Amino acid sequence: MTAPAVDWRLIREETRPGPLQMALDEVAAETAAAGGPATLRAYRWEPSCLTLGRHQDPETVGWAFCEREGIDVTRRQTGGGGIYHDARGDIAYSIAVPAETVPGELLDCYHLLCEPVLDAFDRRGIDADYVDEAVPELYRPACYLRGLHPAHDVVAEPDGGQSRKIAGNAQYRKREAVIQHGSLSFSVDAARHLGVFADPPVTPEAFGERVVGMDELVDVDRADAVAAVESALADWASEAPEATVEVDGSWTDAELERAAELVEEKYRDEEWIRTRPGRDGA
Repeated sequence: MTAPAVDWRLIREETRPGPLQMALDEVAAETAAAGGPATLRAYRWEPSCLTLGRHQDPETVGWAFCEREGIDVTRRQTGGGGIYHDARGDIAYSIAVPAETVPGELLDCYHLLCEPVLDAFDRRGIDADYVDEAVPELYRPACYLRGLHPAHDVVAEPDGGQSRKIAGNAQYRKREAVIQHGSLSFSVDAARHLGVFADPPVTPEAFGERVVGMDELVDVDRADAVAAVESALADWASEAPEATVEVDGSWTDAELERAAELVEEKYRDEEWIRTRPGRDGA
C-alpha cells in the first residue's frame, strides 16, 4: 500500500505536556477533516505522562506515585490500557489524514500507517515487526503488558533472544479524519512504568522480559532515533504520487488556540480524566 496522495506537513519533535500533546493530535485530525494539510509529527512528553485508555478505570492508577514523581495523567481518545510516556525514554509520533484517503478497514489502515514506524526501526538497525504468535497478557490495565497479537503488536527480535514489545500504536476517527498515534520505546525504566499503576502483580524483571527499548538493542542516541522517525515519516508520505510534504511544518495560531481550549475542556479536566467516559454521565 502507498501513502495517501495529499498535502502533508511534518512537524518535527516538539516538547510539550501530555494533555497538550493529546489536544494537538485531536486538532490535527480536525484540520485534516476540514481540508487543511494532513499532519505527520514527532513529539516528546515533558513532564513524563501516563495516558489512560479511552475507557480505562481510573482506580487502576497509582495516583500517589504519579503526584510524588511529577508525572502528568491524562486520557487518550484511543482505547486500550495505560501507557507511561517517559520524558526521555518515549518517542511519540502521530499521523492525521482525511478518512476518505485511507482504507476503511481498521486493520488495513493500521498496517498502512505503521509502515513508517517499522521503517524507522529498520533505519536504526533494529529488527522490528508484528509479533509472530499470540502472547498471553500479564496485566490488563497496562497497555504494554496486555496480550500480544500478530495482527497489530510490534516487537523487536534481538539475536538469540525472545521477542519483546517495542512500540504501541492505536487509531481513532474524528470528523472524517483518521488519527493514529503511538510510542516507540527508546529507553525503558521498568520501575517507573509499573509505579504509575495501582499495585500491579508484575515485577520489574518480568516487565523487562516483555518490553525493550532501542538503547538496549543498538548503540544509538535519542536524537538520532528521533531523526529516524521523522525522516521515515517524511519519506513514506513523499513516495505517494502527487503528494507534497512540507518538511518543516508548524501549527497555525488558530490551531494552538483550539488545542488550549481542548486542554481545559478535556485533557486536564479532572472529572473527565478520573471518570470512565461513557459511565456516570461522562
